[in-house]
Amino acid sequence: MELSIQTIRFLGTDMVNKANSGHPGIVLGAAGTVYELFQNHLKANPKEPTWFNRDRFFLAAGHGSALLYSMLHLSGYDISLEDLKEFRQLDSKTPGHPEFGHTAGVDSTTGPLGQGVAMAVGNALAESYLAATFNKDSFEIIDHNTYALCGDGDLQEGVTLEAMSIAGRLGLNKLIVLFDSNDIQLDGPTDKANGDDIEMKVKSMNWNYYKVSQPNDLTTLNQVLTEAKSSDKPVFIEVKSIIGYGSSAQGTSGTHGSPVGEDEAKAMRSRMDYPYAPFDIPQAVYQDFNQNFGLRGSEKYKEWNRLLLKYKDAYLEDYRKLKRIIDGTIDIDFEELIPQVDPGTKEATRISIGKILPVLSEALPEMIGGSADLTSSTKVKGINGDFDVDNRTGRNINYGVREHAMAAITNGLALHHLKSFSGGFFVFADYMKPSIRLAALMGLPSMFIFTHDSVAVGEDGPTHEPIEQLSMFRTTPNINTFRPANANETRLAMRYALTSKNQPSVVVLTRQNTLVTQKIAYEEFRMGAYIVKDLDNFEGILIASGSEVELALSVQEKLKNEGIFVRVVSMPCMELFLTQPKEIQERIIPTTCKKRLAIEMGASLTWYRFATEVFGIDRFGKSGKGNEVVASLGFTTDTITEYYLNM
Repeated sequence: MELSIQTIRFLGTDMVNKANSGHPGIVLGAAGTVYELFQNHLKANPKEPTWFNRDRFFLAAGHGSALLYSMLHLSGYDISLEDLKEFRQLDSKTPGHPEFGHTAGVDSTTGPLGQGVAMAVGNALAESYLAATFNKDSFEIIDHNTYALCGDGDLQEGVTLEAMSIAGRLGLNKLIVLFDSNDIQLDGPTDKANGDDIEMKVKSMNWNYYKVSQPNDLTTLNQVLTEAKSSDKPVFIEVKSIIGYGSSAQGTSGTHGSPVGEDEAKAMRSRMDYPYAPFDIPQAVYQDFNQNFGLRGSEKYKEWNRLLLKYKDAYLEDYRKLKRIIDGTIDIDFEELIPQVDPGTKEATRISIGKILPVLSEALPEMIGGSADLTSSTKVKGINGDFDVDNRTGRNINYGVREHAMAAITNGLALHHLKSFSGGFFVFADYMKPSIRLAALMGLPSMFIFTHDSVAVGEDGPTHEPIEQLSMFRTTPNINTFRPANANETRLAMRYALTSKNQPSVVVLTRQNTLVTQKIAYEEFRMGAYIVKDLDNFEGILIASGSEVELALSVQEKLKNEGIFVRVVSMPCMELFLTQPKEIQERIIPTTCKKRLAIEMGASLTWYRFATEVFGIDRFGKSGKGNEVVASLGFTTDTITEYYLNM
């Protein structure tokens, strides 16, 4: 055991030294903790790294990636010794922080502190929901723990405490957080910034708390982990450690984010009686991992597959539903389930989503989500009651006013293959941006639904009126931002979002009513833009999204009455339109047409890729009745007609 732990320490240290970049402190300090977890508790199979019923491990302290990569290599995952030597190098399997989908065995992308614990909460919630939905007597098909390793920095981030509060309230008893408690952060001792009593804080949030008081006391840690796996609440284990253990600068912030150097590593080898050269791994260490972690995981995986076959024979319909979730496939007729409404229908698109979500959820047991204390306004709500201690099959999550945790938990649910959605006011997307960015980076099909999309919010004033948020998401890679014009576009946006495989969707909806002018073919909609109404011999193009499509049609009619013919294009998703071949883009918005006016109640910048002029809002909003605010900022037929004529 000790040889294996020493090997983890030095392997991580050598990786950081070779790269001349990284964080050796947590590698040296937490090696024993992670060794104990993997060797004696974690249930996973390195030969089947995506096994659905594996225990998950979230390295919330993502800067400790060298520790994780060392563990994964020694455990038998598809990470070679050469990969370890390429730590932090361009295009390697071992990037600076763990990246989901890039490196075998990495269960989530982490690095921005706070995200890992919050995603782990979502993952544990998913496990609880799926177990309650699919398990039967003698058939515990879904039965695993979710572990996270965090540091002081994670616990200083608000998102962690938001998520832990939810986890405690919901009694997610298969969630176990290991706190690498070394009293040091980058700027020095944590007591410069913190004076919290972590035990009281954790217990007040309805968690069970344990403390391993002595660094490297794996006997006690083993006992605590064994007890934690039978807990009635989520478990928080504070493990006292020494940052940079074994180095001459141990216990100081100097070991947090700087290589110890080759001379110091050599001296450490002598002091710690470790005679092996850099990247020279004793065969006995590989055998240790294979005989414990490897064999246990392989047997558990075989047992699960045998149980799954019996489950298939006994509960075929449930098996088919679960298998579809595992495979990430959707098998429903969208046109039958959510048929488009007739032209002339007028309703706010937030009302549309409130009608659509329950229907889709009835057909798709993997759909789960909720709003940040705004359900009555957003209409974004799950079905089957509230998910709670006494209703594990409820699919509405009461997040409270915790937007950041909501977004991260949505990602944790998506990591467990659920079709997760969240709801909130669009202006508060600012609180959610870090998690939504991570969804894009991980390629998760999380669904972030927002309402109250513009200055038409009205009386709540500029604090609640989004301006720059559309641009924020449209300039973030690998996100599709939908701003549907009406009830039919909303249906098609949700269809696209649900069938997305590797991109999150941001769906932005109105508070005010919008008019349905036509039915739309899905193949047209999924191009990102389409011609709403054309006129022969058009001289210009009006491009709009959301409620402004209706306004553009009104301007088109007024111009027509004056003998001026323009085309109207709805662009519900810029990102999709930009992926279309140039000939399609040119067919819909020909650049040979020199008068192209974009109309949107938001920041103008992103529209100049398509338009020669933009009628937008590059200031904050106003407080007043919604229609009066909209009119005062010029979004009227007469004002925009005049603007077009003067182009």
